[in-house]
Amino acid sequence: MNPYYINEPAAISFSGGRTSAYMLYKILEAHDGKLPDDVQVTFANTGKEMPETLDFVQACSDNWDVPIVWLEFQGSKKADQPKIVNYKTASRNGEPFDRLTTEKSFLPNAMMRFCTQELKIVPIEKHMGDEFLTVVGIRADEPRRVAKQRAKPDYLVPLADAGVVVQDIRDFWAAQNFGLDLPMMPSGVSNMSNCDLCFLKGMSIKMSIIRDHPELADWWEAQEQKIKGTFHKDNPSYSQMKLIASDQGNLFEFDDESIPCFCGD
Repeated sequence: MNPYYINEPAAISFSGGRTSAYMLYKILEAHDGKLPDDVQVTFANTGKEMPETLDFVQACSDNWDVPIVWLEFQGSKKADQPKIVNYKTASRNGEPFDRLTTEKSFLPNAMMRFCTQELKIVPIEKHMGDEFLTVVGIRADEPRRVAKQRAKPDYLVPLADAGVVVQDIRDFWAAQNFGLDLPMMPSGVSNMSNCDLCFLKGMSIKMSIIRDHPELADWWEAQEQKIKGTFHKDNPSYSQMKLIASDQGNLFEFDDESIPCFCGD
């Protein structure tokens, strides 16, 4: 059976990256270009995605004639439904994320990644209601992530089922007339994907982003000052990273390893 064919109510979780967009294309292809009425494409916006990511989400919708539901966190109470926005009205200054940290009076971290749960997973669940499958874009060459998602009875990983690897993603986008205007790394993802300076990104990656875009550190610095804490206890604060990147960035070596999360590519 075609791994991209969906015959149950489902949310196609579109992260705004090339891999999940490729998955969406293949699912559309399996359904002759039109999704069933009970299958929706969802994009959960934290407000900290890069502008290029938002452009890409809209470009996929326009080029493939597929509706994409843009969702934003409004509150973690059961009655707090996610806000449905669009390309024009979507938050671009971290408003949903800021709303979450204000509500919690606490910052997410590597051990307590409630930002992923509250800003991405829960809004989709609230929007979809009961009894639906979540379809995520995880490739066959990401075995640990595949195993984690396969363990969930209501998750589908069609890219892994189809044996898709990073080169397939590269080849596909090389042949398209539009794409994500962010650099693609050898791993197949962009350092700028997901939240721009996500604390789960490797230290060297965060430092390289701050060197090129120091203004992006301001929001994260303001969050740490607001809560009087840090996102990562083993890393410098964002204000310190900004100082290191501007004054003495070449004097330090950091671990490049990033921690993957639901957001994906």
